[in-house]
Amino acid sequence: MFIPRSKLYTRRRQLLQSCRHALLLGGLVRQVSYRLGLHGRLGVSTHHVSLPPRLRLARPLKIAFASDLHAGPSTHPAIFDQLFARLQQEQPDLLLLGGDYVAGPAHHAAQLCAGLAACQPPLGKFGVFGNHDLATDDGHIAAMFAAAGVQMLVNRAVGLAAPFQQVSVCGMDDPWTGEPNPRMTFARAGAVRIFLVHAPDGLLTLSGQRYHIAFAGHTHGGQIARRNGRPLVWPKGPLSRQLYHGRYGVAGNGDLIVTRGVGCSTIPVRLNADPELVICTLQ
Repeated sequence: MFIPRSKLYTRRRQLLQSCRHALLLGGLVRQVSYRLGLHGRLGVSTHHVSLPPRLRLARPLKIAFASDLHAGPSTHPAIFDQLFARLQQEQPDLLLLGGDYVAGPAHHAAQLCAGLAACQPPLGKFGVFGNHDLATDDGHIAAMFAAAGVQMLVNRAVGLAAPFQQVSVCGMDDPWTGEPNPRMTFARAGAVRIFLVHAPDGLLTLSGQRYHIAFAGHTHGGQIARRNGRPLVWPKGPLSRQLYHGRYGVAGNGDLIVTRGVGCSTIPVRLNADPELVICTLQ
């Protein structure tokens, strides 16, 4: 059972959210931005991960990973329609969600629920919270997502169904605004571990825990970047500034895949940092 925390959901935060909503004219600015192509073009990046022979799976496991949707006044909902249509095309076995579902109050997450409910990967849908979610009513988001069939993981591992009983999704709380607990996160994990966390900085909290592949978002790839993809606006967090997009080897552990995410945070503009769906095949 999920216990809401909402520890950052203060009156001051609510006032700031209201001011931001007013500055964006209640969503009018995002409409203009989207029509001008300033949300970028949704793309798919593909990865393949090979497990050691002793951990061979019954068949390849196809994982979809999406993060940082930021439903609200800074992201046009048409980009979500594109995301869910692409998920329908890809037909993954498993959907993972990396947090920051809203930009502003929790009720904006309702924009995502119909698409999430329609997406029916056979092995389930799992998510973690991001810093924006913990700055609003995270309990309300959890309830809406549960109705759409998404299990939220807060320092918890969940095993997959047959024929992938040895595979666990290990979801840890946001490293900066949450209460990450690596011991609890991996306590009941199986032999093959998929690590899900909002920000790359979650690696700093692992305390020796091992995984085979990790997924994170948070960075947006900078959201506004140079033509070579190097951010002009650097994300917060020491590892987030180093590991801002792509696949990275991690010493003594599995690789980390960092997505640019889908939506826009703060301002409704992406430049040279297109929205992204990650498809990873574990085999």
